[in-house]
Amino acid sequence: MSLSTRTLGSAAHGTALTVSALGLGCMGMSEFYGATSAPGSDQERESVATIHRALDLGVTLLDTADIYGPHTNERLVGRAIAGRRDEVVLATKFGVVRDPDAAGARRVDGRPEYVRAALDASLQRLGVDHVDLYYQHRVDPQVPVEETVGALAEAVAAGKIRHIGLSEAGADTIRRAHAVHPVTAVQTEYSLWTRDVEDAVLPTLRELGIGLVPYSPLGRGMLTGSITAATDLADDDFRRANPRFSGDAFDANRVLVERVQALAEDRGVTAAQLALAWVLAQGQDVVPIPGTRRVRYLEQNVAAADVRLTAEDLAALAAAVPPEAVAGDRYPDMSSIGR
Repeated sequence: MSLSTRTLGSAAHGTALTVSALGLGCMGMSEFYGATSAPGSDQERESVATIHRALDLGVTLLDTADIYGPHTNERLVGRAIAGRRDEVVLATKFGVVRDPDAAGARRVDGRPEYVRAALDASLQRLGVDHVDLYYQHRVDPQVPVEETVGALAEAVAAGKIRHIGLSEAGADTIRRAHAVHPVTAVQTEYSLWTRDVEDAVLPTLRELGIGLVPYSPLGRGMLTGSITAATDLADDDFRRANPRFSGDAFDANRVLVERVQALAEDRGVTAAQLALAWVLAQGQDVVPIPGTRRVRYLEQNVAAADVRLTAEDLAALAAAVPPEAVAGDRYPDMSSIGR
């Protein structure tokens, strides 16, 4: 079992970045989905083993962010890649800041001085001298993106980052950012049940030669078929407050998942593998980053790269999960999305 590679960015713009066809999202190792990987815990050992197995399988792109934990996920990833840095395309993010005095309160900061401070702090936590791909996690409506990207360009010149990325940015913002310094990748949610990126963002990326890195390509776990009721989720799992996992929306979305499961059974693969294969089939410039902290799920995800979908398969999936049939918003508060 090994992975092919894909290219994010464009050689013409000097932004080409070769990565594995599938990356590994590390967020859930430290927060949001129940029990976390505290230093010295069994969960940490499992997470580190998963990262090591990912590298063994040829997964090169590891994704984290300073807000995950906060800060603890970067430290975990840093410990896991110590001694194997040259095998990793390391991606992290800045810009979402938690208020330590108000639980759950967050703000967005895109000021150049914050960019510089956040980057230095991430480098220290990760134990590296540069980040391969550095994303602005959310666009700051109070700071022109040109100023934020200008600071990122300075970091490129200084050798602290190799490539610039944006996360959950709208088409106009992407164009403005790219005019200051070429952007290599845009990260956004994209899966069978989240396809709004196809309207304006994905065409813009392809026009400009920018890669797409879908997070939550398994619909935050829903498309695996393993979540049959909200009660399957831990009490501290953030999905309990997610509109798509609540009430009537959950029931409607579960029907869609059952359709995917039936198609997967016909193909002799898991629902997760079929859903990932669909994302991978959307183009060679698309590199999904499914998250897991368990080796067995990682191996199943990597195997999805070998699933080849026919035109009939793609048509059946499109009919099974029409975008308009998905119930509920992606987040309880969508105000910071797609600016």
